[in-house]
Order: sequence, then structure tokens, then C-alpha cells
Amino acid sequence: MDREESISFAKKYVEDILSFFGINVDVYATADEDVIELSVPNTYLSNLLIGRNGDTLRSLQFLVRSTLIQKNAELQRINLDVADYKKRHNDRIAEQAEQWAKQVIETGESMDLRPMNPAERRVVHKVLADYSQLSSESEGEGRDRHIVLKKIAE
Repeated sequence: MDREESISFAKKYVEDILSFFGINVDVYATADEDVIELSVPNTYLSNLLIGRNGDTLRSLQFLVRSTLIQKNAELQRINLDVADYKKRHNDRIAEQAEQWAKQVIETGESMDLRPMNPAERRVVHKVLADYSQLSSESEGEGRDRHIVLKKIAE
């Protein structure tokens, strides 16, 4: 399955799952480098699709990715978002990362952040890359994996 077929398959697959729940919407699908970006518009069942702390959303994303892998699709990485939930969540994490960075710079003390999933850690690392006086690295395993911020000695 080539690149375009991967995108259209993922789009139709999500639309078919949604129609099972009685949600008939057009899923917006694009590809950014090697990731298929799928966006489901806001509906009356958006909260159901997102789930508690995004759990259902991540499960749907996993299901689509697993099916693409099984079909040997050229593109297998998926980013599924419902009603811009992930975008808003990532914006909040980015704002928090800015505050953490300023706090570490002011105090000079390193900071262990709360455990985060890989996507959240990527957002934090990306924000912190703009701070040359800080280093950030992930530590721990599994659900306990977290970021440690440190001020770089001048």
C-alpha cells in the first residue's frame, strides 16, 4: 500500500468506525513527513471518542496504526485528533513547560517533571530546545518515564 493509499485507507477506516457509533462526519486527512494526520471535527459524541484523559482517542489511534502495519502500509505512524483535543492539550503542556523552564533558570535547581506519555514528552523537549541554558532528558521506564530539567553551568 503506497503513501496515498495509506492516507485514504486510514481516513476511511476512522470514518467507518465513527459511523458504527452513528457519527457520520468527514475526517480530514493529510500526511506530514511520515505521519498520517487525521482530524475528526467536533460532534455531540466528541467526549465519548476522546475518553477520560484521551484514553479512548489513543486506543482508536492504536487500532488504526495496528491495521496499517498489518496491511504493510507505507505510512504507519498516525496522529488522530478529535475536536482539536490533542492540540489544546499540547498547547497547555507547552505553556507549562515554559513556566518550568523559567523556574529552573531562576532557581538553578534541577526539576523532575511528572510522568508523561511519549507525545507529551516530545512537546516538552521541543519547547525546551529553545532554551540554550537548559538541558532536558527523559529518565525512568514505562509509565514512570519523566523529564528531568537541569540548568547548564555557565
